[in-house]
Amino acid sequence: MKKYEILGGNLPAVVCELFSGESMITESGSMSWMSPNMRMETISGGGMRKMLGRLVSGDSAFQNRFTAEGADGVIAFASSFPGAIKALDISAGHSMIVQKSAFLASEEGVELSMHFQKKLGSGIFGGEGFIMQRLSGNGTAFIEIDGHATEYDLNAGQEILVSTGYLAAMEETCTMDVVTVKGAKNMLLGGEGIFNTVVRGPGKVILQTMPISKVAELLMPFFTVKK
Repeated sequence: MKKYEILGGNLPAVVCELFSGESMITESGSMSWMSPNMRMETISGGGMRKMLGRLVSGDSAFQNRFTAEGADGVIAFASSFPGAIKALDISAGHSMIVQKSAFLASEEGVELSMHFQKKLGSGIFGGEGFIMQRLSGNGTAFIEIDGHATEYDLNAGQEILVSTGYLAAMEETCTMDVVTVKGAKNMLLGGEGIFNTVVRGPGKVILQTMPISKVAELLMPFFTVKK
């Protein structure tokens, strides 16, 4: 990629400039605008198994490949929800696990696949679910963050306690588990739920300040039909 720029503050879009012949891979419907020489091709991205994996992990089964033809090209991708777009440098040993539907676009060398939480408790009670997305390979990937993004670099064995829905991404070297909120009174009356997610290093963790699930909970009373 020649260069990229993330614009728009809390309503972001990433504008990517590609050299002639370069390509980017996107989820279905992510493209916002582009130069006329960008050629679009809908692809399976690795066959039926990977298509189903992406579908289960909250992405579209098919992907779109955009290639700059004959000259350098420009293409932009906008976030679908107020928040942030984060650029991730993916390489060997630095794969990222991200929340469902977080993937926006990437260079062609990045592979999107399904990540399955092996721990039963993490999948049922952690809030992130059994299925997440895995970004591996080599290149730059862009993900959507709900609200503002805050990053922490955890040392080996270092932990951070995260409320349900606030974990946006973590390096594959991190591990995730769940713990119960201590004290029956806290669990029942504290309003923080019964379980929290524990992320353990080493590796980078990206948290988000406005999970869509929390926004949906706040808006639900306003959509209640009054008879």
